[in-house]
Amino acid sequence: MSDSMTTVRLTVAADPHLARLVRMTAANVAMLSSMSVERVEDMRMAAEEAFVFSCGLCPGAEMAIRFDVDATCVGMVFELGDASFEDAAGSESAVYADLILGAVCDEYEKRTAPTALVMTLKADV
Repeated sequence: MSDSMTTVRLTVAADPHLARLVRMTAANVAMLSSMSVERVEDMRMAAEEAFVFSCGLCPGAEMAIRFDVDATCVGMVFELGDASFEDAAGSESAVYADLILGAVCDEYEKRTAPTALVMTLKADV
């Protein structure tokens, strides 16, 4: 990330019905970088998958999502407070989320204390 980074924050209830809002916000943020149309679609997919997975970890709670964007990449951080990845470990949803996010994102990490999903998608143009 460069000095010209812009940060966008979105706070929503952890409700899967709000996935479209998160997905569209991610796509709009991605347009601030040099991403191709295909890469913007990757960004949408990653944001939706991370959000739906996160909803299962802390249903109904308030979730903060931070997007850090510059011309070269977009970082996304899904702040999950005191939720535990162990609660979903080995579940079909956790395996699927790891598969999708690991394949689509250039960097993907599950952090603890506080719990967060951290992803980076680099621009390809």
